Amino acid sequence: MSRLTLAVATVLSLVFTTLSAQDYNKGVTAYKAGDYATALQEWKPLAEQGNPSAQYKLGFMYKSGKGVPLDYIAAVRWYHLAAVQGNAFAQSNLGFMYRFAKGVPQDFVQAYMWYELADTNGHKNAKKWLHNVSREMILTDIEKAQTMASECLAMSYKNCGW
Repeated sequence: MSRLTLAVATVLSLVFTTLSAQDYNKGVTAYKAGDYATALQEWKPLAEQGNPSAQYKLGFMYKSGKGVPLDYIAAVRWYHLAAVQGNAFAQSNLGFMYRFAKGVPQDFVQAYMWYELADTNGHKNAKKWLHNVSREMILTDIEKAQTMASECLAMSYKNCGW
């Protein structure tokens, strides 16, 4: 790759990153103001381009039915896309979805695995949720979930949770 091509690619990347951050923040401001249509308009293209924060936010919108029809299956889809990129908030919310059978069949092993990953990635409430879900599990299932979480991390979340 020539130096000119590399320079152009670098500049375009910086411009795109800056514009993405501006659009994301515009969505945050709109959401906080209750303008869910604008938040959706700002976040959806970013989410479709793979932005994990925007994917998490869309998952939250679908889970709560704010600005979009309540749709747990869509929430799980967006949460999963963000979770496999290491988004601790998406990982913890995905754990709630599995724990309470929202958009997916109830699965305490999956819930525990996602809480474990959220805890590993620094989510402040994940340890409490791990404790709560573990009270509904047997030891072999907890061990299975811990192994799954370790494998997810080792494989950089490839094929994690599906």
